[in-house]
Amino acid sequence: MFEEFKKFALRGSVVDLAIGVIIGAAFGAIVNSMVADVIMPVVGAVTGGVDFSNYFIPLSAKVTAVTLDEAKKQGAVLAWGHFVTLIINFAIIAWILFMLIRGMNRLFRKEEAKPAGPSKSEELLTEIRDLLKSK
Repeated sequence: MFEEFKKFALRGSVVDLAIGVIIGAAFGAIVNSMVADVIMPVVGAVTGGVDFSNYFIPLSAKVTAVTLDEAKKQGAVLAWGHFVTLIINFAIIAWILFMLIRGMNRLFRKEEAKPAGPSKSEELLTEIRDLLKSK
């Protein structure tokens, strides 16, 4: 049973998937930072200092806080500003992945467009035909 598990765990596709998940998590952290630290402050400056991360609707009368973190401690809130931030994160990730895959597809199309030379069997048949013609 251990050998079977070892074969499964060390199979190329499983290792590739694990690497992809780790790189995806790191990429997600970079995009989150870009949105939180670069894009949202610019959006806030353009909209007059709006900080989407602290926008929420209290769902309980007990909630009197002004920041989202404090409001969550007081009761139920609808954190729509955080949701908007996550939508922007998703849009950025989707756009970057789209551009990456688009570039890869163009690269592969160029490789496929190269004309293939004659195969070994075609070369051999051509040599036999030429040899028979010369006799």
